[in-house]
Amino acid sequence: MLKTLQDAYGLSGKTALVTGGGTGLGRAIAQCLHASGAEVIIAGRRTAVLEETCNAVGDGCTGVQLDISDTAGLAEFEATLFERFGTIDILVNNAGNTVKKPFVDNELSDLDAVLDVQVRGALELTRCVVRRQLSGTGGSIIFTSSMAAFIGQQDTLGYCVAKSALGGAIRGLTAEVARLGIRVNGVAPGWIDTDLFRTATQGDSDRLARIHDRIPMNRLGQPEEVGWACAFLASPAARYITGQVLLVDGGGAIGF
Repeated sequence: MLKTLQDAYGLSGKTALVTGGGTGLGRAIAQCLHASGAEVIIAGRRTAVLEETCNAVGDGCTGVQLDISDTAGLAEFEATLFERFGTIDILVNNAGNTVKKPFVDNELSDLDAVLDVQVRGALELTRCVVRRQLSGTGGSIIFTSSMAAFIGQQDTLGYCVAKSALGGAIRGLTAEVARLGIRVNGVAPGWIDTDLFRTATQGDSDRLARIHDRIPMNRLGQPEEVGWACAFLASPAARYITGQVLLVDGGGAIGF
């Protein structure tokens, strides 16, 4: 029985790996996992960004360089990662990208660019981590999906396809690894107030108005609200939750 808040929600003694952890949602996820007591490893392509985020998060946060789309290089990354840090208890597959253009202008390379990061790369890294967790005491895998897996978004077909595919990955993995004590879940953020969102909507007051009208809570989400959702799903308090995708969207997916 979990007798205290620390027992239920604390992550002390756990090691978490967050891809795309240097900026935006990944940074907030890393901060919340760290605040919950976990040692956090953030992975990304830009070492300067990783270093700045590690300094902001504090002791117990380490950056490692990783191009998640380079699946051929993951075997070497796996060996180095586990030699340096040991078992990864929590993996947050957060690295993401998109190609914004109308469907009729998309090329196969555009779709591949998104799938290589969000699906193929995430699944290959998950395989690396799960192989090690099978011989340990279980673990938690979390995928960052999106509200775009539940509603359509114009000019981002590859992104919608990738985020929808993660729902199938979560269910399929759950069916395989739940009996081994490994839980697999996802978070699906809605419109979150990040630098990326502000850049995408800058100067587009009509779009901003449509977005706010769509959200029943009548505000954008904050990055840490996604971060705390991940911390919860990784915690003992969620030990009987697996195979789920948690919408963190202020009701946006059901708004009108």
